[in-house]
Amino acid sequence: MTETTFTRRHALLGAAIGSGALALGLPRPGLAKAPMLGTPAPYFYRFKLGGAEATIVSDGTLPLGNPHTNFTGLSPQEMDKQLTDNFLPTTNAVLEQNVLILNTGDRMVLFDTGMGSLQLFGPTTGKLLRTMKQAGIDPNDIDAVVMSHAHVDHCGGNVGDDGRSNFPNAQFYISQADFDFWTDETKVAKEFKAFLDTARKNLLPVRDRLVFIKDGQEFLPGITALAAPGHTVGHTIFMISSGNSQLCYIGDLTHHPVLLMEKPRTQFAYDTDPRQSAETRVKMLTMLAEKRIPILAYHFAWPGLGHVAKAGEGFRYYPEPMKMEM
Repeated sequence: MTETTFTRRHALLGAAIGSGALALGLPRPGLAKAPMLGTPAPYFYRFKLGGAEATIVSDGTLPLGNPHTNFTGLSPQEMDKQLTDNFLPTTNAVLEQNVLILNTGDRMVLFDTGMGSLQLFGPTTGKLLRTMKQAGIDPNDIDAVVMSHAHVDHCGGNVGDDGRSNFPNAQFYISQADFDFWTDETKVAKEFKAFLDTARKNLLPVRDRLVFIKDGQEFLPGITALAAPGHTVGHTIFMISSGNSQLCYIGDLTHHPVLLMEKPRTQFAYDTDPRQSAETRVKMLTMLAEKRIPILAYHFAWPGLGHVAKAGEGFRYYPEPMKMEM
């Protein structure tokens, strides 16, 4: 029997078996079995913003835990309804950490640096340097690190465990109010000791390269600071302009696309001043909705780009479709 005859005969036999199995309602044997790959997609997204090139990388997902203990001001029934209506779990609020890197052609600007090696919320954080590598961005090329505030998940990746800056050629930018507060053990409550330690670890070693930014200041070309206090004393969001395009990097103005949006005066457990934070949220979201300015939300579902619009007494978030061409 030749190899050709053997192959043809078995092919015909296989086809007959397959037809018979289908006729009998039996499952057809697999003809192209392949191993499951078990690897995720690269964790970056790149797009044009006017004349600049923007890349979003991730520090990984941040499982915050039970939303009922982290968000207050809603009854358990109302919170569960908001979450269920939006197909979100009622037992664990999982946040993203969407880090923006802006290449203006003259400089490379990184907005917030994630958790670093701190695993306060589990092992899924601390991916910033890896995702930057996936995106083809060298930490040595970062000229400016801009921090919305000094919480663990926004400044935690400034400095490695060896005490050296992860971004050795960068100038660092933050509000003085946040620097002064989160590095001072007399101001930070005992239950936030991890926040104090992280701020000191990541801000004090770069103090000589730290620039304090002020409300309304265009501290880098096309990047303007807007004070948005409450979440922290010096929490700041950033209006970015390039050509005819605008984008507002909102940091922690709102952590959740539903619970702090439908009723924006809902309060958040990690706010320094929850009432002030809620009023700031309403004020800034109203401005962004009225001016139809796109936003990048640090903690919204990947990659966190979209718009906000007024919806009754609150707001609704509309994610922007990802564009795979530039």
